[in-house]
Amino acid sequence: MIQATKKIESTIEKAFKDCGYDEAEVSIKVSDRPDLCDYQSSSALKFAKKYNTEPMKIAEAVAGALDGNAMFEKVEAMKPGFINMTLSGAFLREQVAELSQNAKLWPEGETHPQKTIIDYGGANVAKPLHVGHLRSAVIGESIKRILKYAGNEVTGDVHLGDWGLQMGLIIEQLREEQPDLAYFEKERTRSYPHNPPFTLEDLERMYPIASSRSKTDDSFLKAAQETTRKLQEGYEPYIEIWKHIMVLSKKDLKKNYDSLGVSFDIWKGESDAQPFIPGMIEDLKNRGIAIESQGALVIDVSDENDKKEIPPCIIQKSDGAALYATSDLATIIDRKQNLGAESIIYVADKRQELHFTQVFRSAKKAGYINDQDNLEFIGFGTMNGKDGKPFKTREGGVMRLEHLISDIRSAVYDKIVQGSDISGEELDKTTEIIALAALKYGDLSNQASRDYIFDIDRFTSLEGNTGPYILYTVVRLKSILEKYKTSGGAVPDKSEIGSPLTNKERQLFLKALQAPEILEEAYNKRAPHVICRFVFELSDICNGFYHDTKIITEENEIIKRERLALITVIKDILIECLTLLGIETPERM
Repeated sequence: MIQATKKIESTIEKAFKDCGYDEAEVSIKVSDRPDLCDYQSSSALKFAKKYNTEPMKIAEAVAGALDGNAMFEKVEAMKPGFINMTLSGAFLREQVAELSQNAKLWPEGETHPQKTIIDYGGANVAKPLHVGHLRSAVIGESIKRILKYAGNEVTGDVHLGDWGLQMGLIIEQLREEQPDLAYFEKERTRSYPHNPPFTLEDLERMYPIASSRSKTDDSFLKAAQETTRKLQEGYEPYIEIWKHIMVLSKKDLKKNYDSLGVSFDIWKGESDAQPFIPGMIEDLKNRGIAIESQGALVIDVSDENDKKEIPPCIIQKSDGAALYATSDLATIIDRKQNLGAESIIYVADKRQELHFTQVFRSAKKAGYINDQDNLEFIGFGTMNGKDGKPFKTREGGVMRLEHLISDIRSAVYDKIVQGSDISGEELDKTTEIIALAALKYGDLSNQASRDYIFDIDRFTSLEGNTGPYILYTVVRLKSILEKYKTSGGAVPDKSEIGSPLTNKERQLFLKALQAPEILEEAYNKRAPHVICRFVFELSDICNGFYHDTKIITEENEIIKRERLALITVIKDILIECLTLLGIETPERM
């Protein structure tokens, strides 16, 4: 569909042209003063100097040219040269009816779809997910959905940390605890166990012990580093241990991501890039792109236009070891060659911006991407506690994600669903839906790059800009429609919408019409918070409409059905937007 704003803009452009002014620079915007008008144009102010004419003279001429146009109820020229436009009820009805009949709330026109890989999640194997993994998961999931909605072919990759020092640390700790395992024989005499000789709980216990020890015991750290090197070189016994770790970890990670409503299309990790690294290193050396510096191999990625120093990208340490940059650069080659990626988007902590700048510039300098390819970094801020510091448990430790979800479920049950007439499986499912909405919306409603305060009391409130408030709005609309249906009425088709009769109704029409451009903005900016702002504003107007306007109790059956058709449209818009945020809606609350 063509956005209502585009239709209005086109009409204004024609009016400028009819008055003798070039229409190319004409623009309009939603009015900041809805009490005065719906849309406003300041283009007359821009044209005044160009045509050496008073802005009010231009504005009055254009307003006169629009007089009688069925699109508008009123067009006024206002000092010093604004054109204020109030849309007609008939035009609003026509546009909302058209919007309601489209399969998607997406504006008409090309989206230039790309084959896109979105890299989010970034969990490390052998470690439980903690609160620090929340933002990457929910932001990445939402952006993935928005990209798909816009027509892109999108593949979500969890990109596991499965090949670094933590592997060497765990293997060395395992050697300490079970030295008689076949993996540690100098000369192999026994077959390796078919089943893991450890549990997930063992891994979660061993890693903190090994990590802590490596900070004070140099010999243990060196042993772990050597074990990591041998693993990365393909040493069979360690590869077998690694396989066991991967099976246990992936199963647990999938369970936790599923509980968060987050999914991935592929489960690759740093290890998948390893086959590309030797050839890549040789290629970069042979072409002089990577040069030796103090025994290490580096790529100079500085640019004369840099406002601050960008250090060289180290791709191989002096001892021959690879780094994260090495793996990430090789992963780009893998994604280009084997997945045909035209765009790769990374969702990670904003403190990694320098790292990705170095990797992206290295990939471009090496020719591993072309000018049409897109490499994009979306950095997110920190989730903090009420003290403004990174969120911790009461004991001061890092909270496991599953414990955070459990806490927010308990809060939702106590504040929202306890004592309701919902029971059994429906109660459990409803509690889960509301809890995840509270958690995800609390995160996504903040601009990704900003830090935010995690406040479980505020996030689970039924008032204000919260997930439960938005869900309650949707449930209320569902309830109205169900009540009408139960009373014997056939729920009207969305095309039965009538022209707005009240101010609240008019506000609802105007806000609903913004949906396509809001989704386009969220897509262009990679910004789920734009959708959150919209659904809150739409919900707020909708609840005001509900309180001030008769719907079920309206005596005029035609008006009643027109309003029921309108709230059906609003309900569907809210559900569609929430789906893009990765949020489900319950039937009852």
